[in-house]
Amino acid sequence: MSTAESSPPGPQPALAGNPWLVLIATAGGLGRLRPAPGTWGTLGAGLLAWPWLLAGHLGAVPASAIVPGLLIATLLATIAGWLSCAAACARFRCADPSAVVIDEVAGTWLALAVMPVGLLATLPGWSLFWAMALFRVFDIAKPPPVAWLERLPGAAGIMADDLAAGVLAGMLATAVLH
Repeated sequence: MSTAESSPPGPQPALAGNPWLVLIATAGGLGRLRPAPGTWGTLGAGLLAWPWLLAGHLGAVPASAIVPGLLIATLLATIAGWLSCAAACARFRCADPSAVVIDEVAGTWLALAVMPVGLLATLPGWSLFWAMALFRVFDIAKPPPVAWLERLPGAAGIMADDLAAGVLAGMLATAVLH
């Protein structure tokens, strides 16, 4: 048997099902909650974003730091998702396990990050509510281009559709609040 035949595509055996990577992919286990694990992931992301939005609203951090902070959080969640999805797919033995919700976390934070800082600073609660609600609508309904991106293979498809849903949700939330 050649080397190419002995190593199947996908995650390396040492990482396949790695419990730490699975914990990241399930957003600390939120993805294991039922029903609607994606909604639990979105709620968890919202709860984590709330103190940051409130700090910007109250002046504890400059309003100008709200969006960059959300973009950094989105980038970190996206990288974490990209790196952890293969292990979770191996653990749950399917291409896009419902327990993987790190993509909902990244998508929710991106929905907030595309909103104007003025809205986030003056209406943090409403901004969070509309971003989360509309994100779930776009994540579930999967209009184009969300549905197209979901068809990408592996972690790219798992992450990209939720990032697209986040952009759409943030833009529509902005329109609703204006």
